[in-house]
Amino acid sequence: MRKLVAEFTGTAFITAAVIGSAIMATNWTKDGAIWLLVNMVSTVSVLYVAIVLFASISGAHFNPVVSLVKAVQKDLAWIDFLQYCVAQILGATFGAGLAHLLFDYSILSVSKIERLGANIFISEVVASFGLVLIVVASWRKFKVRNRASLISLWIASAYFFTSSTSFANPAVSFGRMLTDSLAGISPQSLALFIPAQVLGGLLALALSNYLVNASRE
Repeated sequence: MRKLVAEFTGTAFITAAVIGSAIMATNWTKDGAIWLLVNMVSTVSVLYVAIVLFASISGAHFNPVVSLVKAVQKDLAWIDFLQYCVAQILGATFGAGLAHLLFDYSILSVSKIERLGANIFISEVVASFGLVLIVVASWRKFKVRNRASLISLWIASAYFFTSSTSFANPAVSFGRMLTDSLAGISPQSLALFIPAQVLGGLLALALSNYLVNASRE
């Protein structure tokens, strides 16, 4: 239960940071570049803190794709994978509601922001690929703070070089479907994002396995 609470809490804080900072940024200015910068700084800061705080409890996945990869690697039982996913999705839903509460919005709403297109799909594949590759490569080789730094730096960079702004997380993407703020994503777009994120994660795992096996030859 401690692990599930940690996954719920971490995912909730990350989702609240994404949505809350988007609302705050749009309240401040009409400059889209500043919106993106504010959103990125808030998100990666909370991501770093959450990983450092909860890594020793649950592994600090906060992401069904990361949990899927750990299950495929047999580092996580499949029943635990399902429980992690439920905790992460519930956490993201709570985080979306919390962000709305903090800014006096309706607790939950469904986004109408369309994020569609082949470029968006490929962007999410790339963003998730990089994230999972870092997670797999650094899992046992780096201290938690170093791993958190690498993950946060990747997300910070991918915010700006991917056209999707690097969602790279099915649970947080689901939470973002429940906001009508700038951070939102429509249900139709979510149906595009999740397969792209899963594909990116599995490709990263495949490459990691290949590199490890090649190094042993």
